[in-house]
This record gives sequence, C-alpha cells and structure tokens, in this order.
Amino acid sequence: MRLDQILPLLGVIKRRTVAKQMADNGLISINNAAAKAGKGVNVGDTIHIGGTNPQTIKVLQLPGKSLSKEQRQDYYEVL
Repeated sequence: MRLDQILPLLGVIKRRTVAKQMADNGLISINNAAAKAGKGVNVGDTIHIGGTNPQTIKVLQLPGKSLSKEQRQDYYEVL
C-alpha cells in the first residue's frame, strides 16, 4: 500500500494530499530512509513523521479500504 494512502486510513494524517505534500517535502521517512508519497509500505515498517507534531509508528497490519476509529489502533503502534 502506498504511503500517502495508508497514513489517512490509519488516522495519522487527516488527508491524502497532506500526506503527499509532507512526503514530497522530506518530512516522512520509512525505516530511516526518506520516502516519497508513492513508496510502498509493508507490515513491520517504521514510519517517522516530522513537522509540528512529530511521531513514529510501526505498521502492524495493512488496512483494507476503510477503518473505524476503534479498528485503527490494531493496525499500528506508536513508538
């Protein structure tokens, strides 16, 4: 799944366009390597999101099309 698709599904970033802009500006990395919006994300990857509210998450599962707020916590872990 693409980076700019998974972050909004998990609720980490509100919109896909925001995720794309942040990735293209170098504010998001996967496994300590700069990542563009189209970079593939796999189970076990660590994603660091910089900016005004920095956080690091580990992907536990890849989501389907949509998730409820209650389901989101099962798909990633905040490090």
